[in-house]
Amino acid sequence: MDGISKLREGLPSWESIATIVVIYLVTVSIYRLFLHPLARFPGPKLAAVTRYYEAYYDLIRNGQYTFKIAELHKRYGTPYELHVIDPAFYEKLYCQGRWDKYAWMVDAFTGDGATICTAPHELHKARRQPLNHFFSKTRVASQQNVIDRNIAVFCDRVSQSASTGKLMDVGAALSALTRDIACEFMLNKTYAHLKSKDFHVQVSHMLRSGGSMWRATKHIRWFGPAMHSGCEGDTKELLRIAHTSSSTTPPGTREESSRTIVHEIVDSKLPPAEKRFQRVINDVSTITGAGFETTASVLRLVFYHVYSAQGILRRLRAELATIALNAAAASSSPPPPPPIKSLEQLPYLTSVIMEGLRLSPAIGSRSARIAPDRDLFYGEGRMRIPAGTPVGMTTILMHTDETLYPAPLSFRPDRWMDAEARKRLEKTYAPFSKGTRMCLGLNLAWAEMYLIIARVVPRFDVKFQGVDPTHFDMESDQFIIGTKGDAQLNALVTLCKA
Repeated sequence: MDGISKLREGLPSWESIATIVVIYLVTVSIYRLFLHPLARFPGPKLAAVTRYYEAYYDLIRNGQYTFKIAELHKRYGTPYELHVIDPAFYEKLYCQGRWDKYAWMVDAFTGDGATICTAPHELHKARRQPLNHFFSKTRVASQQNVIDRNIAVFCDRVSQSASTGKLMDVGAALSALTRDIACEFMLNKTYAHLKSKDFHVQVSHMLRSGGSMWRATKHIRWFGPAMHSGCEGDTKELLRIAHTSSSTTPPGTREESSRTIVHEIVDSKLPPAEKRFQRVINDVSTITGAGFETTASVLRLVFYHVYSAQGILRRLRAELATIALNAAAASSSPPPPPPIKSLEQLPYLTSVIMEGLRLSPAIGSRSARIAPDRDLFYGEGRMRIPAGTPVGMTTILMHTDETLYPAPLSFRPDRWMDAEARKRLEKTYAPFSKGTRMCLGLNLAWAEMYLIIARVVPRFDVKFQGVDPTHFDMESDQFIIGTKGDAQLNALVTLCKA
């Protein structure tokens, strides 16, 4: 007992521990408020002291920090990063050159090794390089049959619904369509979600709820890995695809149409460590997943506004009819699906898609960039941002800036029809981001939207039920845009009689 007593006597008292903790917290707070390199930038003092300020809006308020940031800008960071709402600064931050991502945010995806989640610039560049050709505009155009085939299945399902006179969840159907296209294009495999009775709507809900895990893991670092440890069954099919894709055919002998993103990684010059099974799986999962709900969300918004405004609908149909007539001129048979290149020449269709992307630019969260080897200067060089500082901007806030876009929440394709106005606006128009971290799948997304709208709008009439414009308003930051109506979009569909 004497030994235990002596040991206890040697330990610090609770009062001493509490005093040390208080002194530490006070010291850190004073440093962050007055001595930190970012201390001179305006913002709430509590946010400058602790990340728990953000955690409150992320976790307790369910993804409201994006809106809080916008509110703070109207009145005036965090202890680690800055946020900017200034369109003039966008091209300085999201441009070519050496830019790292902010590891604290991307690590929360628990996608270790995935290209999308890679923070260092050079490593990201090496991992992305083998995939650039796969997602190039030329290759996407060469694989148009993949998109057309899935759109045909989608149209068959819509026609079946039209014949019954029953409501159809067009939102769930569009999610299934983008999933089937992405999986076949990237993995040379279709999961036939379009043929499922309910379009496997639970997959869409699961993907959209992933933002909750991301937000939690930002602040509770063990949370994501703990949740993933119990979800091994969800990736079994991807594991099987990756294994067979990388082992059944010798490199360099695969047909272009049957190649997958796994082939591109495995056949590349990346070192063996970069071809580890788990890294490849994480890349496959994040790249395919990024192409699902993002594109579907734009299509849901576009279809609602097109079918809710007869002037837009008539004008779009008239323009699309010129392509159909030209295609059918040399033949009495029904025209084949128009090539993507022809659709890209239609100014009003392009403007409709651009306006949809403006209001639904996929990502609802800020996307921080880090200049690791140089200082940045804001406000004509008056404010120096030290090298290594994460600096973020939020696309949806820029896209709804009323100084750039009058009536910013209104769907107005005409704002893109004037060539000079479009050129001016494109400097701060970034639905796929810009610079070295620009979205890898943007060419596939554009092709999907061109072809889906061109095939659906001339053929079907759609009357949405229980839906209004606020259905598509951003309601929370789920990393992607969390909307009031989520992915549901019920409608009565009929064949177009015009």
